[in-house]
Amino acid sequence: MRAELVSIGDEILIGQIVNTNAVFLAKELNRIGVEIAQISSISDQKEIIVNTLDEARKRADIIIMTGGLGPTKDDLTKHTLCEYFEDQLVKDEAVLEHIENIFRKFVTTPISAMNREQAMLPSKAKILHNRYGTAAGMWFMDHGQVFVSLPGVPYEMEALMKNEVLPRIQQQFVLPAIYHKTLLTYGLGESVIAERIEDWENNLPTTIKLAYLPSLGRVRLRLSTIGPELETLKKQINAQIKKVIPLIEDIYFGAEEDQTIEFLIAEQLNRLGKTLSCAESCTGGAIATRFTSQAGASTFFKGSAVTYATDSKTHLLGVEKTIIEKHGVVSGAVAAAMALGAQKKYNSDYALATTGNAGPTKGDQGQEVGTVFIGLASPEGVESFQYNMGNNRTRVIHKTVNQAFEILYKALMKQ
Repeated sequence: MRAELVSIGDEILIGQIVNTNAVFLAKELNRIGVEIAQISSISDQKEIIVNTLDEARKRADIIIMTGGLGPTKDDLTKHTLCEYFEDQLVKDEAVLEHIENIFRKFVTTPISAMNREQAMLPSKAKILHNRYGTAAGMWFMDHGQVFVSLPGVPYEMEALMKNEVLPRIQQQFVLPAIYHKTLLTYGLGESVIAERIEDWENNLPTTIKLAYLPSLGRVRLRLSTIGPELETLKKQINAQIKKVIPLIEDIYFGAEEDQTIEFLIAEQLNRLGKTLSCAESCTGGAIATRFTSQAGASTFFKGSAVTYATDSKTHLLGVEKTIIEKHGVVSGAVAAAMALGAQKKYNSDYALATTGNAGPTKGDQGQEVGTVFIGLASPEGVESFQYNMGNNRTRVIHKTVNQAFEILYKALMKQ
């Protein structure tokens, strides 16, 4: 069973927004056993929509469109679908009542004829109730194929997908099981890992596919398989994981579907009853953001100081000026002093610190772009680590964050 995803809207094509809808849809469909044939982003123009639908139906059993369902004249999807399926618009009284209710309860401006027009919907479509917005979803059946049109607003689309579309797909089709397991590794590059696990990879069953997914400071190894029964697939994948983990044990940090590395760190800190703080310079608060995005982070995370300027390291963290003058602000000594300063300031058991030159030019003291020092203060003392993270500013920042997580996690796992 294959699906094609079509995102409609010029805001995607000009880079004004990121197409997160396609990511969500692909994950949800894959989870229930639907493969993705293609993902497209197109302009909200009649001819383009029609051509895209004609091509999509050659490849897929299910075509899901998002966007183009607003009340304004530039939203053409509904009218185009009506023509495409030789249909006509009719008033849906339930949708109209829902739209009017939204305006009565939540909108200060009066409802307009344009808003009421959103209750005019194709007569051949199964209308999908959008409890969070005014644009209803639509489900068409045509020659055994499913065409779904959903609003582009992410939270509206996600609710419709979970509550309306996925259950209908599961009722309509007999679906196979698809199972993925992604192993998260830190500290070695793709080619080195490939050499380590070459014999294991060569002996994988033909039904199991391995993909290397490298990113900044980490490589994910994704195992995938498809078949009629999910539990059998899980057993097959888990049997292969047991074989490969001993080959990568020193760089293996768990299965990504289960938890991120920051979740693993949080879990271990809570298990030990320990706390963490941060002092960030070159990472600008990115480490703290990753931790505080987790619900319940206050149980282990005490706080963070973004000491970007040199004098803030002295004023906020107590880093002695003589250390900066002697070693330079980008140095192991300063990273260690920052970590100790954060540990003391927030009264935490552990503290991470980062200082470096993310670019695009050399620092005031001649540090090469990409030079980074990470400090870790713990109950056992303080350490600093030096790295060169490359010459791209974004890469330097994100790779430093990942490296800091690796350092902290390894320290915690020794406890």
